[in-house]
Amino acid sequence: MQVAILMVHVVIAIALVVLILLQQGKGADAGAAFGGGASQTVFGSRGSGNFLSRFTAILAAGFFVTSMALAYFATQAGQAPEEGIPDANLIEQQQSAPTLDEGDESEDNTAPVLEESSE
Repeated sequence: MQVAILMVHVVIAIALVVLILLQQGKGADAGAAFGGGASQTVFGSRGSGNFLSRFTAILAAGFFVTSMALAYFATQAGQAPEEGIPDANLIEQQQSAPTLDEGDESEDNTAPVLEESSE
């Protein structure tokens, strides 16, 4: 369930970015006064502003809902998943395990040295 919501969340985020980049800025209406108004005939005489604004608002609401759902699932996760980040107790046990450096001090860990010949 959580993976499906995450996938929908990512798709909505990409669609929001694309829709926002498609929209014209506030100053784009000034260009239509000098003969650039024919480019908005695809969306009708009122232009694309109304359609794109509504669709952006719907996607923004969907993005908000999926964000809240993912936050809810994140707070409800009491146990660490079987794969991924291990439990904190396991990490502490691994850190307290002896290493090779903490071995017995009585062992001779030095490398053998060749004796010098006196010639």
